[in-house]
Amino acid sequence: MNTVVTSKEDILKISRKLIQQQGWSAINIRSVAAACGVSVGSIYNYFDSKATLVSATVESIWCEIFHQSEDSTMFGDTQTCIVWMYRQIEQGCKQYPGFFTLHSLGFMHEDKTDGKQKMQQTWQHILDKLNAVLKRDTKIRTDAFTEQFTAERFADVLFSLMLSALLRQDYDPTTLLEIIRRTLY
Repeated sequence: MNTVVTSKEDILKISRKLIQQQGWSAINIRSVAAACGVSVGSIYNYFDSKATLVSATVESIWCEIFHQSEDSTMFGDTQTCIVWMYRQIEQGCKQYPGFFTLHSLGFMHEDKTDGKQKMQQTWQHILDKLNAVLKRDTKIRTDAFTEQFTAERFADVLFSLMLSALLRQDYDPTTLLEIIRRTLY
């Protein structure tokens, strides 16, 4: 029996479950309302359109995949951080098949401004964390970064390579770790 939900977070949780069980086509106002045990109007109290619901769901999935545990050692050095990110991507792909390739990256090419903006905010958050790790990593040579080759630029390169690996469904960080070792250590 469906449980009646009463919050935005509950609706997003049910939406994520629908995606896991039935794929992206399951996300629309009527199906989410039915799964939540509420009226269509109740969903509209939180989301003014299907696009808004979908973009909020996408954002919540990105946040779930890259949610940090209480263990802060994963951000102690660049290599550990990269291994953690690859593990999260692999788990995310298993938990939400097709999420990265079929839907989220589709925001980059479609006119879905809200979804694209939320995804870019999430990506920026990931980039900021990666940049912070690069700046804190005591194993990095002191001369590794210059005015032209900054930690921010290298974080961007690393993230781009991770997105490329994600599209190829390559969850082995070995090549990226070797690039880091040869470039920074």
